Amino acid sequence: MSDNGKIKVNNNGPLLVTGDVEMVDADGNVFETKKAFSLCRCGQSSNKPFCDGTHKKIGFESEPSAK
Repeated sequence: MSDNGKIKVNNNGPLLVTGDVEMVDADGNVFETKKAFSLCRCGQSSNKPFCDGTHKKIGFESEPSAK
């Protein structure tokens, strides 16, 4: 596994991205990010693609496993 970055799938919550990663949109424009940021999985964030905590308010449930 690389030391450059990691994506953690949080149960019932966002994707937590940490490390040295560059995130770009479909046109190749770079998003401004920090060394750790969360990406929305529920689809209801008002700050897409980033998480704004809405998953808690709407009761989003998802617990994928890499088994």
